[in-house]
Amino acid sequence: MAHADTPATLDDAEVARFSKLAQEWWDETGPFRPLHQINPTRLTYIRDRLCAHFERDPKAVPSLTGLTVLDIGCGGGLVAEPLTRLGAAVTGIDPAHETIEAAKAHARGANLDITYEATTAEALAEAGRRFDAVLLLEVVEHVPDVPAFLKRIAPLVAPGGVMILSTLNRTLKAYALAIVGAELVLRWLPVGTHQWERFVRPEELKPALRRAGLSVTDLTGMVYDPLADTWSLSTDTDVNYFATATRAA
Repeated sequence: MAHADTPATLDDAEVARFSKLAQEWWDETGPFRPLHQINPTRLTYIRDRLCAHFERDPKAVPSLTGLTVLDIGCGGGLVAEPLTRLGAAVTGIDPAHETIEAAKAHARGANLDITYEATTAEALAEAGRRFDAVLLLEVVEHVPDVPAFLKRIAPLVAPGGVMILSTLNRTLKAYALAIVGAELVLRWLPVGTHQWERFVRPEELKPALRRAGLSVTDLTGMVYDPLADTWSLSTDTDVNYFATATRAA
C-alpha cells in the first residue's frame, strides 16, 4: 500500500481495520476463513505461473529455489510461508505493524526464514528494491487509485520479472456473491470488508498495468462450488480472477 501522505494509494481506515484482526490470521474458522479456503487454489496458480515464466518444473521439490518474491499486503503470511517451503526467498510487507508481528511470530513457530517488514510498496520502490516476482493478492480492491498505485510500485518488478495479482471484478454477479452473499448472508467476511465500487474490471486492470510498463500474459478466473465447498481455477472471471503481467528482460 502506501505512506500516510499518499492518499491515492492508501486507505488508512482499511489498514486500521485489518490491524485489529492481526491475531486472527491463522484461525481457519475466523474472519480470514475464506482466505484459508482459497489458499490451495491461489498457491497452485502462483506456483504454476512462476514455474512457466522462469522455466521451472512445478512438480519439482522445491520448485522455486533461487527466486526472490515480494508479497505485498502479506497479512499473517498465508502465502509467504508455503512459497518459502517451495524454496523462494520471500519478503512480506504490510503497513500494519501488528500484522507483521503476528506474521513473524508464526514464521518463527514454523521455523521458516521469511523477511517481514512493516512498510509500504512505495517505500521499497523508492529505495530501488527489485524482485523476480511481486504478488498483489486481494490488495488492489482496497486501493483508492489503482492506476496510480500500480505505476508507483511497478519498478519493484525486476527486468524479466513477473507480477501476479488476484482481485474481484466489478460486476453485479460479484456484488451479489462477494458482498451480499459472503458478507451479509453467509457472514464469511466481516460486513464492510469490500467496497464494490473499488472492484477492478480486467479491461481496467490491463491498461493500468501496461501504462506501468508491464504486459498482461494471463487472465484466469477462480470459482466456488457450493455443493463441494471447494474453489477451482476457471475461465470464468466474472467474480474472482488472477492476472499475470511481465516486465521485458
